[in-house]
Amino acid sequence: METGRNDPHGGQPVLAAGAPLNSAKAATIMLHGRGANAADIIGLAQVLDAPQVAYLAPDAAGRVWYPNPFMTAPAGNEPYLSSALGVIACLIDKVGAAGIAAERVLVLGFSQGACLTLEFAARNPRRYGGIAALSGGLIGDRIAASNYTGSLAGTPVFIGCSDVDPFIPLERVQESAVVMRALDGEVTERIYSGAGHTIVSDEVEQVRRIVDKMLADSVT
Repeated sequence: METGRNDPHGGQPVLAAGAPLNSAKAATIMLHGRGANAADIIGLAQVLDAPQVAYLAPDAAGRVWYPNPFMTAPAGNEPYLSSALGVIACLIDKVGAAGIAAERVLVLGFSQGACLTLEFAARNPRRYGGIAALSGGLIGDRIAASNYTGSLAGTPVFIGCSDVDPFIPLERVQESAVVMRALDGEVTERIYSGAGHTIVSDEVEQVRRIVDKMLADSVT
């Protein structure tokens, strides 16, 4: 895919924090939400406080990973959606080239980034270090489990969302959890009463547990 009209996110900056890739024991790819940027989401690196982890946060072109709501038919969000999914794949390849296998990579996103995180993992199932979707669901006007095949092979999957999120219907969150379980993900689903569209402290703790497990597994 060429950078430009057919690859709108190609060539966008990627912020880095934490350990350098060549010495990190694990990596976390962090995907921001609509209207935000990489600087917003990479701030979680300080909160997670795991200095042995390399954190990478790409910028979306124009601060938007895809233009229409995530429950629009996927074709309506092209070529942005494919370009955004390609960004994740390229970053996983990048950390792999540095010696960090996918089994030690956590893909994490908030809002639009959470939707991308789930969609990427469901379309590209394998053993990852973890998948964390903070206020998001699988992308599309409808969810058909038959569209997703393969196995996450026990990947820890965290899905957290408010029951009154104005952008993410609770039903879609629950449908997404079902799909990820069917793909052999070890799913933890948390619904936060009245929380709104935000990241809550329990979600940070859930992500920290995934990071701690990745680091523990890296030395076994």
